[in-house]
Amino acid sequence: MEYVYTSEIAKIWDISRRRVTTLCREGRVEGAVFAANTWLVPKDAKKPEDPRRGRKMGRDK
Repeated sequence: MEYVYTSEIAKIWDISRRRVTTLCREGRVEGAVFAANTWLVPKDAKKPEDPRRGRKMGRDK
């Protein structure tokens, strides 16, 4: 399995490196490992769904 750094996967997923780190720390990136004070993510890992980007609540029309 080929691993990449958070900065590389952030470019692939089009999100910030900090967001990738948070997702890894929360255990939401399958196969991510913490080694040598950095996160390594499998190159073929799927970007987790963002629950903040769901249906807006309280807007009935």
